[in-house]
Amino acid sequence: MGAHHRSSRYGRYTGGPDPLAPPVDLAEALDAIAEDVMAGYSPRHALQEFLRRGGRSREGLDNLAGRVQQRRRDLLSRHRLDGTLSEVRKLLDTAVLEERKQLARDAMMDNTDRAFREMQLQNLPSSTAAAVNELAAYDWQSGTARAAYERIKDLLGREVLDQRFAGMKQALENATDEDRAAVSGMLRDLNELLGKHRRGEDTDADFQEFMARHGRYFPENPQSVDELIDALARRAAAAQRLLQSMSQEQRDELMRLSAQAFGSPDLMAQLNQLDASLRALRPGEDWSGSERFEGQEGLGLGDGTGALQDIAELDELAEQLSQSYSGSSLDDLDLDALARQLGQNAAVTARTLAEIERAMQDGGYLRRGADGDLRLSPQAMRRLGKSLLRDTARQLSGRQGRRDTRVAGAAGEQTGSSREWQFGDAEPWDVTRTMTNAIRRTVAEGGNPGGGLRLGAGDIEVAETEARTQAAVVLLVDVSFSMAAEGRWVPMKRTALALHHLVSTRFRGDRLQLITFGRYAQSMDIGELTALPAVREQGTNLHHGLLLANRFFRRHPSMQPVLLVVTDGEPTAHLLTEGESWFSWPPDPETIRVTVAELDRLGRAGAQVTFFRLGGDPSLERFVQRMARRIDGRVVAPNAGDLGAAVVGEYLRARFHGPYDDAGWVS
Repeated sequence: MGAHHRSSRYGRYTGGPDPLAPPVDLAEALDAIAEDVMAGYSPRHALQEFLRRGGRSREGLDNLAGRVQQRRRDLLSRHRLDGTLSEVRKLLDTAVLEERKQLARDAMMDNTDRAFREMQLQNLPSSTAAAVNELAAYDWQSGTARAAYERIKDLLGREVLDQRFAGMKQALENATDEDRAAVSGMLRDLNELLGKHRRGEDTDADFQEFMARHGRYFPENPQSVDELIDALARRAAAAQRLLQSMSQEQRDELMRLSAQAFGSPDLMAQLNQLDASLRALRPGEDWSGSERFEGQEGLGLGDGTGALQDIAELDELAEQLSQSYSGSSLDDLDLDALARQLGQNAAVTARTLAEIERAMQDGGYLRRGADGDLRLSPQAMRRLGKSLLRDTARQLSGRQGRRDTRVAGAAGEQTGSSREWQFGDAEPWDVTRTMTNAIRRTVAEGGNPGGGLRLGAGDIEVAETEARTQAAVVLLVDVSFSMAAEGRWVPMKRTALALHHLVSTRFRGDRLQLITFGRYAQSMDIGELTALPAVREQGTNLHHGLLLANRFFRRHPSMQPVLLVVTDGEPTAHLLTEGESWFSWPPDPETIRVTVAELDRLGRAGAQVTFFRLGGDPSLERFVQRMARRIDGRVVAPNAGDLGAAVVGEYLRARFHGPYDDAGWVS
């Protein structure tokens, strides 16, 4: 026996979501949402904005909505609604021409009869419908002419059925009398079923019996009488909108022509009964709308009804994509409709966006607060902090002239064990384990260790050490409105997130306090600071901020105090004894005096203080230089984009008392 060979064909998977597709990557979405949140938007608004914009390699809702609107415009600008009338006119002209030819050829015909027929053909009304109706009883002499005229009746019958049942025009082409009788029987049974449903007398068995007998006419494959009615009502309403989109002359012509459909007035009576039942059962459908078609491509009644259905479906998709209604969710999107209108790739895009929306909430990155609104969760904060710290590490490692801030022995005595190196580690390398890791990796990759080793970050292990000196760290950030107005708001928050993540994951023995100062100062957790909106309020109350910093340091007397101050303006407010904030511009001498006095207390407590001066204001530059000199502090003047690396670098320097060289950063 010969071997049997089976060929396999591979193509795009179309059975729903691709089971082999990678899980949705939320990193880009989370970064974009966090950026908007830090700029002052609510997490809900930020999520909606990301879904509207899309990602670097993915369309968003706005793009899909634009394509929906473009398809709608294309349908209206490409088509006109006189396709059936034009086709009937052509068939009528063919029939009349062939009949005249036959009359001219027929030498045996009585001259009087010929003259009468020619006069009848010559004087046909200009109206297509009137001419077709006038020739209904005409005794055709030409077989070709008679066939053309009969095709008019057949065409009209198929078109009026195609209006209500998609695909009927093609299904009934070259239909026999038996086929037409079967359709007529289906209509009678359908009207009977709908009548019983309106009276509440139908059963599921009635529906099942109807579908067993006539299911071939319903490609939608409805599973209940309600699904059947929904499909029929949408089509019938579109047919009604089609008629209302025509000119009055076109509507009148079609109404008069419809009597010739299959040469059976009973057909139109049954269709009219069907329309009446559907209107009563589904009054919420749009039975009164209309559209303005302005194209050159003629549509017949069936295709025109399909175009109106497409337009209705596009309008529903536009509303779903807008997400502007109460309780909106991307789970509302009709992906099948989107695939029909824009293609399968659009449906995949929408499904992915819906998965992102769902994963952001179900995955724990967004959670509802006590007020019911969405907030970034601690899990989201940790992930963002890790990402921002990674970026900060790259900035630190790439700066020119930068010396290593880690010094041997600063972290305590070694315990004899080791672990993988992570950013921020100050412990010395375990050289033996590091080299062993590099050799193993080189061999596993097929290399030859004898030919030289190239160390990777994953090879490095550091020696574990005993307890280190702990630090109490205050990040004091200016939240006056100028920070937002000058584009420093988001970099300030990104800096706080990176530092918070570093301290909470790598230096858990340290204590970090975030303090904001504007008209007043306030201690905040990282979530509050991240979501803090910019407020147009006058005042840079560094005095109040230093008071809160001193209070924090006093609560941790055994720790090394480290103060990091981020500001873009001179102090213009201070706290009065009764707790009110006093504002003055230019700065009041009393504001400067009490601010300096509070800073001196920090200096006497041994705090290591660094000022991060943002912007080039000469007055601010002079002020922070004098302040730093009073307490042997430091001044760093980074660009806004370098703020995170500057603050983290200063924290590490202060933390380990290592040498530091920042040419071009220190004023």
